[in-house]
Amino acid sequence: MSDNPHGLRADLLALLGRRALTEDAARPDAVEKQHARGGRTARELIDDLIDPGSLVEYGRFVTAAQAQKRPVDELLDRTVGDGVIGGVATIDGRPVAVVSYDYLVMAGTQGMRGHAKTDRLLDVVERLRLPVIFFASGGGGRPSDTDIPTVSGLDVPTFARWASLTGKVVRVAVVNDNCFAGNAVIAGCADLLIATPRSSLGMGGPAMIAGGGLGQVESKDVGPIQVMTANGVVDLVVEDGDESLAARELISYFLGDHEDWQAPDQTVLRDAVPENERTAYPIVPIIETLCDEESVTVLRPEFAPELTTALGRIEGRAVGVIANDTRHMAGAITADAGDKAARFVNLCDAYGFGIVSLVDTPGMMVGPEAERTGLVRHTSRLLVAAAQIRVPLIGVVLRRGYGLGAQAMLGGSTHAPVMTMAWPSAHLGPMGLEGAVRLAIAKELAAMDEDTREATVRDLTAQMQEHASALNVARHGEIDDVIDPAETRGVIARLLDAAAAEGRLAPRERFLDVW
Repeated sequence: MSDNPHGLRADLLALLGRRALTEDAARPDAVEKQHARGGRTARELIDDLIDPGSLVEYGRFVTAAQAQKRPVDELLDRTVGDGVIGGVATIDGRPVAVVSYDYLVMAGTQGMRGHAKTDRLLDVVERLRLPVIFFASGGGGRPSDTDIPTVSGLDVPTFARWASLTGKVVRVAVVNDNCFAGNAVIAGCADLLIATPRSSLGMGGPAMIAGGGLGQVESKDVGPIQVMTANGVVDLVVEDGDESLAARELISYFLGDHEDWQAPDQTVLRDAVPENERTAYPIVPIIETLCDEESVTVLRPEFAPELTTALGRIEGRAVGVIANDTRHMAGAITADAGDKAARFVNLCDAYGFGIVSLVDTPGMMVGPEAERTGLVRHTSRLLVAAAQIRVPLIGVVLRRGYGLGAQAMLGGSTHAPVMTMAWPSAHLGPMGLEGAVRLAIAKELAAMDEDTREATVRDLTAQMQEHASALNVARHGEIDDVIDPAETRGVIARLLDAAAAEGRLAPRERFLDVW
């Protein structure tokens, strides 16, 4: 019988003692310091993300490769896990992988053994095809490891392995602190990126900036959240402390259908779009009404706000929505909007989400200033992306469907979607109707006095509106149907059912660009 009061063998006691050293409770000073800076520990973040008790941890006993400069007791105390915690777990009972750099260990920097540990996890991810959530904050590569001979360190496979997962498994990165250099690459390669107001993202931190002769920069000023949302780097901003919950909700779109859902009142859609096509209106309430209650997440809202991209659910099934927002640039397709929409379409296609396109656009943005942004190429990306998808595209023309912009929103043609329907308020044409009138009879209008000219434009525009009405376009077979707006959700749901039955909503392995 054992002599110890717990009745446990010495080897098991040694294991439990070593395991205790890997927990936050063994580092109270470091934990207190992290909390004082407004952060949370890696274990706290993971615990808030996953189902309780579901983590199967990998490599918990690894320490930094610094035995030549630190005693073993110090390595065990100060370099736990070599700054990486991760493993396999569940969210809502469904398997995922989770990885987090540990800011308590040398500011979450990337050590050589930490890289090897991450590589091992990513190998398991690829074998088991697990969705991944990666808490990426940290200061980049760590040059102070001594035990593993290296010169450049550029042969580390972590970045190539992480990047190679594109289009194979969904990867959500979370940044809630400074995230520089190699850590920022992990965030930048992800499919979706969540950040908090404390975040600062950059390909080089203050030390690297100073080393490059670019002056002294505070960490918070390298890539503050206001910059990273406006330029489209960050997909979703949440409050500090909500990042784990946000990651849990975002990854849930990729974990299968929801059985429990509630549909909003659809009759409100009948009055959702102003009759006057010059009157702007918010598009997100329409998206939220079409989707299940409390199911919509808008992505990159501050980047190219003239085009909204959102994930939602219809009858429990995840869908992607692209929509013109008439409050910005009248809903025209700009260079940034083309990039934003094309990338989102590719994301939906890779992971098997049907796409709903809500169209209210005057067309492509035009003019010399717009052309300086590379408009010709960037807007064309949406057309090319939509032409390659396997998932169904469903078009709904809410009000204005004009020109190449409308065609791009509909995959290149009103007949490219599995169905193109319109609301009664819709008008479709090769360009804005008033502009078409002024262009068609420009010489005649120039010869008129101002009052006669404007009256003539109004009369002819009204005639063109009748000709371009959704019902007349449908009469000529150029769109599939004109519907009561309150019917839209039901039609979309039935089309998605048909697509699912044909296997069109299954994820497929494909290249997914990060931009």
